[in-house]
Order: sequence, then structure tokens, then C-alpha cells
Amino acid sequence: MPAEKNMNKNFIRAKDVGLAGCHTCDQVVQLAQQTSAICPRCHSNIHYRKHDSINRAWAFLISAFIMYIPANTEAIMITGALGKQSSDTIMSGILYFLAHGDWPLALVIFSASVLLPLLKMIVLAYLLIMVQQGNSLRKKEKTRLYLIAEVMGRWSMVDVFVVAILAALIQLGELSSIEPGPAGLAFAAMVVLTMFSAMAFEPKLIWDQADKE
Repeated sequence: MPAEKNMNKNFIRAKDVGLAGCHTCDQVVQLAQQTSAICPRCHSNIHYRKHDSINRAWAFLISAFIMYIPANTEAIMITGALGKQSSDTIMSGILYFLAHGDWPLALVIFSASVLLPLLKMIVLAYLLIMVQQGNSLRKKEKTRLYLIAEVMGRWSMVDVFVVAILAALIQLGELSSIEPGPAGLAFAAMVVLTMFSAMAFEPKLIWDQADKE
């Protein structure tokens, strides 16, 4: 793409003039020939790019993919009524709402608990692969994908919050009770791990590929 290549020749990065931003407080510091420094404001370590970004992001992301399996196959909620217990997974809950005509609620739970977490992990994996392969095309689109992936994570804990609220409200002794299942812990771990993966990923690496053209 000639137009994109011409654009790459015109922009100057902060790194090109020896400037780096603190990842903690956003203070801009002159590094010159150094590769790291101490932030004069918050005393954090400053680097041009996040240290070992790719490996750390992959480690968190692979762990999140592993947690995604029990989060969707194990019981998310265990209900008890008149001495009898039953358990439900996320998918069984979605199917229950669909069977009873509550498709808006089923759609919200499916989107927030199944679709969005999976999409976020796929987007992060795609960005990591593109950076590792040195792909320098469509950098703006990749940056937007990263920002969208960060927003997705804010809606991924709906199921856990609903179960926690129900467990606190519906406790009628031996008559009726609701308890969170093991999938709740796996789901929470998956969400936290994807957040850590997104935080570990350095989006500036997308634009660093322009130097290799």
C-alpha cells in the first residue's frame, strides 16, 4: 500500500527523539542514549517499551484460554430447594432463558459471558501474532482492535456479579439457597488473566514495524 508507506515516512515517534512516557503516571522523560531511567515523579522504572511484553502477554493469554474451558463447562451456580440441589452451567442457563422466552436476557448473558471473552482473547492472539510476524499493514485498524479489546473486558463479569447478588439475597435456610459454583472462580480468573494480557501487551510495537519496511 503506497499511501500507507508514505505516511510511515512522515511520522516521528517519541522514541526517535529520545522521549519515553512513564507507564505509571504518564510523565514524559528524556532518555537520550539510555534504554531505561527512573521517573522523577513516581520513581517507577521507565523504558521505551514495556519489558518482555510479548512473552508476558502470551503467558497470561494462554492461561486465560485454559480457564475459559472450565468456566463454561463447570457449574456456575448451585441451587438448593427443599433439600434438593441442582447445578447450572452458563450455557444451560442461557438455554433455560431461551426455552422460557427470555431471549433478551439470554442474549446479554451469552454476549457478556461467552462471546465477548472469547473475542477479546482472539483479538489479543491476532495482535500478538501480527507483531511477532512483523506485519506492518493496517496499523490504525490494529490499534483500534486493541482499544476495543480493552473495552470488552469491562462487560465480562456480568454472570459472576449476578450469581454473587443472588447468593446474597436468596438464602432461606433449608428451604432455598443459591451458591456460586466452581465455574465462577474459573471465570473470574479468566477475566483477570485477559486483563493482565491486555495490560502486558505493548500497542506501540504495532507501529514499530514501520521501521522494518
